[in-house]
Amino acid sequence: MLKIDNFERRRWHRLHLGNKGDNMGLTLTAGQFDLVYNSFSFVIASMGAALLFFLLSRYKIAPRHRMAVTLSTLVVGIALYHYLRIFNSFSDAFTFVDGEYVQQGAPFNEGYRYVDWLLTVPLLLAELVVVLKLAKRTTTSLLVRLTIASTAMILLGWPGELSPADSAARTLWGIASMIPFLYILYVLFIELGRSLDRQSRRVRTMLNGLRYIVLGTWSIYPLAYLAPMVIDSEATAEVVRQVGYSIGDVIAKPLFGLFIFAIALSKSRDDGYAPALDEAPIQVPADANKLVDG
Repeated sequence: MLKIDNFERRRWHRLHLGNKGDNMGLTLTAGQFDLVYNSFSFVIASMGAALLFFLLSRYKIAPRHRMAVTLSTLVVGIALYHYLRIFNSFSDAFTFVDGEYVQQGAPFNEGYRYVDWLLTVPLLLAELVVVLKLAKRTTTSLLVRLTIASTAMILLGWPGELSPADSAARTLWGIASMIPFLYILYVLFIELGRSLDRQSRRVRTMLNGLRYIVLGTWSIYPLAYLAPMVIDSEATAEVVRQVGYSIGDVIAKPLFGLFIFAIALSKSRDDGYAPALDEAPIQVPADANKLVDG
């Protein structure tokens, strides 16, 4: 089924709906709409670039450390797909009317974002655990607990996202979602902290920085969640929420993945691994000088 071009869709709405106020939802200025629109575009570019980098550079990682990079590749690939869907859904939801963008098209599907988090957040935490190469029993225990906690965090946040901004339900679901979030931070800073002594100094420095990136990045999401509750303007709150989530996703996925890649690369070098492409000497034919002289 062919998809109507966005420009033609908006043109149709202008001709047929004009300035009717029936069923009109959120209204954004051109600047507000472009800010959200471009933030989604930036995320798509970031995820795509990270995906290509991980695919093209994974040969530099030793096979025993490569699973962490594979997980990073999956994370940005999943996010790339969902942001393409978010981008299209947002664009289709708004119609340009008299210099403003009015939400009177297809409903904006916020579910894409939460489905993305449901898949990618457990994988993000798995990247960190897998790259440490802890004892098998410890790795399994951490993966199970972090997966359950991260899944609970996302599932508890979704009903709150659907609740009105000034409702008690949004506050209660937000608080409930913070409980597994705090547990994840406890695991990252206390339990995983005990494993740092067994890592090389360079890896230990990167891992310590990575934990603070998780803390700082994941703090963006609650702030974006709170935006509709503390900002009076519905349009401004929506812009802050969407742009905030987008910034958080760029830092939490491509940037986080690059740190994981750097750690895996450092561990590979500590193990003495050198990829064949880098080791292979240039073979000079024995008769090369004759060819030059001749």
